[in-house]
Amino acid sequence: MKMNRLLALTMAVLFNCITGSIFAAVLGFSPVAGALDMNCIATMVGGEVAPGALRAGVYKEIWTGELVKYLRRGLEATWLDGIPDASSIVDNDVIHLVEVGVDPEVLVNNTTYPIPLQALDDKDISIQLDKFQTKVTPITDDELYAISYDKMSRVKESHGNAINDAKFAKAAHALCAKQNAAKTPVLKTTGERDAATGRLKMTKTDLLSMKRQMDALKVPAAGRRLVLCSDHINDLLEIEQTFREQYNINRNDGTVGRLYGFDIYEYASNPLYTQAGVKKDLGKAAETGEFQCSFAFYTNRVFKATGSTKMYWSAAENDPEYQRNKINFRHRFICMPKKADAGVVMTSGYKAEA
Repeated sequence: MKMNRLLALTMAVLFNCITGSIFAAVLGFSPVAGALDMNCIATMVGGEVAPGALRAGVYKEIWTGELVKYLRRGLEATWLDGIPDASSIVDNDVIHLVEVGVDPEVLVNNTTYPIPLQALDDKDISIQLDKFQTKVTPITDDELYAISYDKMSRVKESHGNAINDAKFAKAAHALCAKQNAAKTPVLKTTGERDAATGRLKMTKTDLLSMKRQMDALKVPAAGRRLVLCSDHINDLLEIEQTFREQYNINRNDGTVGRLYGFDIYEYASNPLYTQAGVKKDLGKAAETGEFQCSFAFYTNRVFKATGSTKMYWSAAENDPEYQRNKINFRHRFICMPKKADAGVVMTSGYKAEA
């Protein structure tokens, strides 16, 4: 019996050393320190640890930290990178707009989604950051402990990708005007008709019209960004030699070109607009004559903020029938205009077949 306990203890210590070394190496620390720290953590947690397993709390802390870093890297070299970050003033996943310098009228006109508002006595408005939750992924004990880190790394990446995809789509939707207005112009393309879809292609003149509108809004020349949908990217590649030569040459900052004072980015999930020029609700499918838009904005007139990230974990011991661990994540983030007076949207015009 004593030999069995000694063997189990030895195996547990060895497992902790190996796991701690791997985690430390991934996080950029000394493997020796990682091995020592992991055994210290296991000792402080107390109680018996099943051979080949660490405390779920230890896993959760490490995996949550890894996901946070993955999500942060997901913003690098994208059209969200470089937008003023107000994360430092987020309190319990709530942000006070008076501290950000947001015009409350922006929220009045925001139809992207219902935003929980709380008006305060000093005319401040507090809003809760958007909540992004992933669907639950089951992981059997055999998968977890046989290929511990590799399996969780793949799970973390898949959940991180899903969260980032949703964040970008929500941000793009929030930065586009609901419909045409004096301070939030919504224009339409005027180019050649696409025979297959009836869509009017984007031209250099359309792009210049967006610049003229930004000029009329007194938007400073530096800091103008244009996020083109795939259709408009392809339209310009067909007709604009300068854009063809620039396209994707610079892979360091995410831009695909620079024309007429715009830093140009490409994004495949821009909002949809109806034929009447009204933005559709997020997640709605396109109908006949409805296409994705492209949008331009001034970086200093928008902001983003990141809140908490939490991992939810259910151990396999609570699922005796299937012996599966279950995992998902919740992440808080928001991106929106500070003031609705420095953005232009270009939708695709439509002409039905004669």
